[in-house]
Amino acid sequence: MKLIDIEGLSQPAPYILKNGNKYYVYCTGVDGVHCYESESLFGVWRHLGIVLRVAGQKEYWAPCVIKRNGKFYMYYSSMPECETDVHRENLKVAVSDCADGNFSFVSDLLPPFSIDAHLAENQSGLYIFYSVNDYEAEKAGTYIVADKMIDEFHVKNEPKDVVRPSLKEEIYEKDRFKKGQDWYTIEGACYFKKNGVHYCIYSANSYLKAEYHLGYAYSKDISDELNKIDFIKNSADKFEPLLCADDTEICTGHNSVIEENGKIYLVYHGRDKNSALTSDDRTARICELLIGDDGKLRIKRV
Repeated sequence: MKLIDIEGLSQPAPYILKNGNKYYVYCTGVDGVHCYESESLFGVWRHLGIVLRVAGQKEYWAPCVIKRNGKFYMYYSSMPECETDVHRENLKVAVSDCADGNFSFVSDLLPPFSIDAHLAENQSGLYIFYSVNDYEAEKAGTYIVADKMIDEFHVKNEPKDVVRPSLKEEIYEKDRFKKGQDWYTIEGACYFKKNGVHYCIYSANSYLKAEYHLGYAYSKDISDELNKIDFIKNSADKFEPLLCADDTEICTGHNSVIEENGKIYLVYHGRDKNSALTSDDRTARICELLIGDDGKLRIKRV
């Protein structure tokens, strides 16, 4: 079901955050990062407008916001207004004193190409999952790595592979950069830990196509050093998506998660089944995320 349904507005790559008694969703925008607010997860959402815009920048992709030491840190990517190559996108960090306030750019975090940050903190420190490119791999394309943060503004720069492409269903575009080399895409990392198992949900294929979908990798490693553990792809050899198109929606991908009243919900973007895919009509949607006794993930549409 749609989480946010405001006519004329889209919510690509929705990242959900609860602060106090309010919920916030931050979304991709060409002109800046957009924010929505609600007093209830399934209540009425209000568009607060743009909460981050930096002069000379455009294409603000996939914001992730964490609260730490009383401040809010936003991790996102963007590129110069004069740039035409999206592979010049790079991760940056901005800060605000409040969840719904204006975020101020602080610094670049990583060089191009780096996108789709997801921050996770545990007893061993602060970690970042993000996506980069590999032009020389057997399955060339975008994939997910994890690294440790030195502090909120600096990465250790010792990335470890988390999820790489392995299936034809993960092809973004055939012959994208050169003849005979298909381009694969694994992006949009979303990490969480439950019942002693580490999970990394990811988006695959192309956000421009109906076949965009979610899959996941997992690890039962007892360590919480997220830049050192090995993740196992749940479906490395067989196409078994966690969430994909059905009779009502297509382009299902790029999610975040939230736990509410003992249930885990997956917040993602999708398009209505009848979408012409000619404009950005991705809207924030929600479904329940279930974990089986065997640790396997599945979704329950609500």
